[in-house]
Amino acid sequence: MRMFSIKRSLFLCLFLVSGILFAQDPIGSETVTVVKPYTPTVKDANKIKQMPTEADSVTTQKKQVQYRIFSVPVASTFTPAKGRATTVERERPVKVYDNYASLGFGNYGNLLAEFYSNLEVNRNDNFGIFLKHNSSQGGIDDIILDDKFYDTELNLSYNSKNRDLGWKTEVGGEHQLFNWYGLPANNTFSRETINSIDPAQNYYSVYAGGEIDMYDSFFDKARARYRYTGDSYSTAENHFDAHGTFEMNIADELITTRLHADIVNGEMGEEFLAPNSFEYTFMNFGINPSLVILRDDLTLDLGVAFYYSLDTENSDNSFKIYPKVTASYKLAGDYFTPYAGLEGGLQQNTYYKFAQQNPFISPSVAVKPTDNEYDAYVGAKGKLSNSVSYNFKAAYASQFNKALFTRNSQANAVVAENYAFGNSFDVVYDDVKTLSVAAELNVDVNRDFRLSLNAEYLDYNTDRQAEAWNLPDLKASLNADYQISEKWFAGLNLFYTGERYDQERIVAATTGDPSRETIKLDSYFDVNANLGYRFNDRLSIFVKGSNLLNKDYDRWTNFKVQGIQVLAGGTYKFDF
Repeated sequence: MRMFSIKRSLFLCLFLVSGILFAQDPIGSETVTVVKPYTPTVKDANKIKQMPTEADSVTTQKKQVQYRIFSVPVASTFTPAKGRATTVERERPVKVYDNYASLGFGNYGNLLAEFYSNLEVNRNDNFGIFLKHNSSQGGIDDIILDDKFYDTELNLSYNSKNRDLGWKTEVGGEHQLFNWYGLPANNTFSRETINSIDPAQNYYSVYAGGEIDMYDSFFDKARARYRYTGDSYSTAENHFDAHGTFEMNIADELITTRLHADIVNGEMGEEFLAPNSFEYTFMNFGINPSLVILRDDLTLDLGVAFYYSLDTENSDNSFKIYPKVTASYKLAGDYFTPYAGLEGGLQQNTYYKFAQQNPFISPSVAVKPTDNEYDAYVGAKGKLSNSVSYNFKAAYASQFNKALFTRNSQANAVVAENYAFGNSFDVVYDDVKTLSVAAELNVDVNRDFRLSLNAEYLDYNTDRQAEAWNLPDLKASLNADYQISEKWFAGLNLFYTGERYDQERIVAATTGDPSRETIKLDSYFDVNANLGYRFNDRLSIFVKGSNLLNKDYDRWTNFKVQGIQVLAGGTYKFDF
């Protein structure tokens, strides 16, 4: 007990002393310097072995296991169907016949006939016959003179093709009849004078020519044609035209050389108010070398044309150089391809070409070549989708001696020719600069419906003439073809021709002095359509309608057209 009391008293004293020490002021800051630096030590570690040692006293051996399949037959009522390949529906190929005949009749006594035959001589050679006839008995309202016409042409051809080349020869003839029925509306001719007019004009033409294509030679192709043209007034014209093309590959570049010879000789049968005989002979020879560069999407044709022209009747000759440069670049593949060009050339006019453009010309026109100084153009073409394609073009052209049709003046009483009553046309020449903007859009809605739309605006600047006679300021057309069903098919053609200018020239009966006055020809819009039914591959019938709006517009000054024209007929295809 006493011992316990002493320990408790000692503990109490220590507690009191420690309390007094904590109650005093804190000890001041001192710097403690460690004489021996701290040196830590790491205890050695033992690495655990990856492959532990076996401690088993007994090692067991693996026993081989054998697997077996115990099959039990199961009854089933499933019967698989036999496999069959899917068939692709194929269209029956269209039968192509070697011959066809077409015949149609309509109001105004209109007749349309065509015949074509291709006779196989042997495996490589064929002989062809083509005959066409288009005529009308006339009957235009308010026309005094006879206005019938017909156009007949026969062509015989022989062509051959083998592994190395192909060639073709042809001969043919054409007979056309037209009438100068376009008397001035305000004429004061007596009944006796009108009855004395024979307005018929016949054009006769025969031709022969040939062409050859070489498939594996530096000489690429060539063609030549000779044509003789005459009329009812003893006009005679001989025209020979030949072209040849040579191609060579040098250092992977294509070099092309084109040769051209154009010779025309003729004499007009009449001299309408002219003191000189209208004889003409022109010999034109040209060469056009060019280099074609193909670089990925770029196509560049760098060329130049040299022409030598000889006017033998006037002992005049000239040497001319024309640019022949074109370029195109596929900027967005087939969707957008801009293109540009600068081209020129010498164009030989002929009496035959004039008669095809305007059959109402007088047999007293002057014939000479047109110098196409240059035609500069830029444009873009491509497609908006797989079914819509387009082409836009702007051009500026300069031409010397451009041929223009203008109405002949009414002759005085001394000249009593059938074409001298203001009812025929002359050809005048002038230097003309033309600015044009054109657009074309083609739509293939599907394989059965196709649509084509194009329009062109033209602005002319003449040098000596007051206007660019009989040239329209706007041309537009729309064409559509529709395969309605397997049997039915139809087509539509709309075209618009803008305003044109001509001149009214009257010669005073007393003094013989001519006076001129510019007149304006109204624009016109024409609608044509056709509908057909195909009985089988051989036989089909059709009906065609022209000028469905029944407009009596003037195609040329005082030359009105027929009203509504309906023609029906059929076509038969066959083989011998």
